[in-house]
Amino acid sequence: MQCMAVHQFAPLLSLPIHSSISSSDFGRLFTPKTSTKSRSRSSTCHPIQCTVVNNTDRRSANYEPSIWSFDYIQSLTSQYKGKSYSSRLNELKKEVKMMVDGTNESLAQLDLIDTLQRLGISYHFEDEINTILKRKYINIKNNINPNYNLYSTALQFRLLRQHGYLVTQEVFNAFKDETGKFKTYLSDDIMGVLSLYEASFYAMKHENVLEEARVFSTECLKEYMMKMEQKKVLLDHDLDHNDNFNVNHHVLIINHALELPLHWRITRSEARWFIDVYEKKQDMNSTLLEFAKLDFNMVQSTHQEDLKHLSRWWRHSKLGEKLNFARDRLMEAFLWDVGLKFESEFSYFKRISARLFVLITIIDDIYDVYGTLEELELFTKAVERWDVNAINELPDYMKMPFLVLHNTINEMAFDVLGDQNFLNIEYLKKSWVDLCKCYLQEAKWYYSGYQPTLQEYIEMAWLSIGGPVILVHAYFCFTNPITKDSMKFFTEGYPNIIHQSCLIVRLADDLGTFSDELNRGDVPKSIQCYMYDIGASKDEAREHIKFLICETWKDMNKNDEDNSCLSETFVEVCKNLARTALFMYQYGDGHASQNCLSKERILALIINPINFPERK
Repeated sequence: MQCMAVHQFAPLLSLPIHSSISSSDFGRLFTPKTSTKSRSRSSTCHPIQCTVVNNTDRRSANYEPSIWSFDYIQSLTSQYKGKSYSSRLNELKKEVKMMVDGTNESLAQLDLIDTLQRLGISYHFEDEINTILKRKYINIKNNINPNYNLYSTALQFRLLRQHGYLVTQEVFNAFKDETGKFKTYLSDDIMGVLSLYEASFYAMKHENVLEEARVFSTECLKEYMMKMEQKKVLLDHDLDHNDNFNVNHHVLIINHALELPLHWRITRSEARWFIDVYEKKQDMNSTLLEFAKLDFNMVQSTHQEDLKHLSRWWRHSKLGEKLNFARDRLMEAFLWDVGLKFESEFSYFKRISARLFVLITIIDDIYDVYGTLEELELFTKAVERWDVNAINELPDYMKMPFLVLHNTINEMAFDVLGDQNFLNIEYLKKSWVDLCKCYLQEAKWYYSGYQPTLQEYIEMAWLSIGGPVILVHAYFCFTNPITKDSMKFFTEGYPNIIHQSCLIVRLADDLGTFSDELNRGDVPKSIQCYMYDIGASKDEAREHIKFLICETWKDMNKNDEDNSCLSETFVEVCKNLARTALFMYQYGDGHASQNCLSKERILALIINPINFPERK
């Protein structure tokens, strides 16, 4: 994949770090500040006017048909299947395992773990990696720690926090001067600064040292990039070959990090990018490279089989054929899947969640684009009843979506829950009822011309983004055993991590789709709400939304009591949903759009294997 020149999230990293805000006060972030441009609530709140709309008068978002045809998807084939490839992969896996077990030098261990993660193959060595990191954490607790430099300290900190070890931020105080600021000479160690930058994104609320680390490292990295831009002639002519390569490699890695930090990236996309970078690295390990390429291509072959299965389901449902006003985005839905859980062993989960993404998209377009308010109220009531007979009360175009939704969720409930009678369809149904009620409320805002505050909008929008539907279903897939006690979260609400993840999805979506939805005249989103609340400019509002994403990540970084009752896999899926949203909306609407970048990403991650030397 090519490195894009436009960095939508880069401005986020140049913002001044705001003072830390506790979780209990997080609502204040969405509350309007005092402004000279006071708003009049009564002037914008009108009675709902319900009218019957003819088909010719209905709204349209002018969505294009899918560019990925059924025949094309069914024709996908991969050579990276069969015993010969699996045998070679196992041979390489043994060699890499020996490499992991045989690396004793502390920094070399950290570098190897980091490389395995970025190449997308660390999931093969989870036990070995956890053993190494647990030993390092115990050493820290016992004050047995190598005399690390900035690079090593930050790398170890990041890896330990990533794996759930709560290393104190005070480890970075050794790199501060007597005034409490990071020492200026550290900027000469550019890879150390980059390591500090990546570590800073594991900050939790009130961790001021890490906030200072983010500001310091971001400024240093941007200054370095400016210098390299000024020296671009030197890079071409005046440096010897080795120096030229190292500098260009650093520039590539730093530019990538400033676009989006590692902690916020999805594994599969990072692996696809880093394999190309690693292949050009002077001291690359050919065994690691071959293993990463082969593993990527073999996993991709399972993606294609899952996609073909989904394509047959989608064609059988006839939703794409009958509802021409809605987005037909099966391929994009599967791309979300790849971000959530790419490993081959989770094919069943991918097949479930892709259907959910498709259904959410279709129903969203019914509420957001096509349906009248009366029709939307009927559909919401039908979902609440969850009775197939309710189909008789719906307009013709709504009957098929409701029937497919009803049958699909009932089938999933049986497959996942089996004979656990106390865990019936109610929990899965509730997530859809919550979604449709939020869709309906937003439709009422639209039809009445009501302008919600940011606070009002967020209270609805983190649910209406559809993430809770995905994550509730994921909870059942990745929780074993399922007990009454384990369901306490869903009796009245949702675990904090679902709220946090979905809030990031919503805010990322708003940043990526703002212009398109503004042109369509949709219900105001977070950017417009903030602009209206305090009279902010569009740029100021966008920066505030990016700040909210940062703050929400701090909440997700916290290992709270909620998470201790949830499986590690489920918690990671929640975080991956947020990461995938940042990926999908990084350069615009990656879900609805079928532009060159969207197509390129799908080709790189799902369709085209990585170039591989012919095996002899």
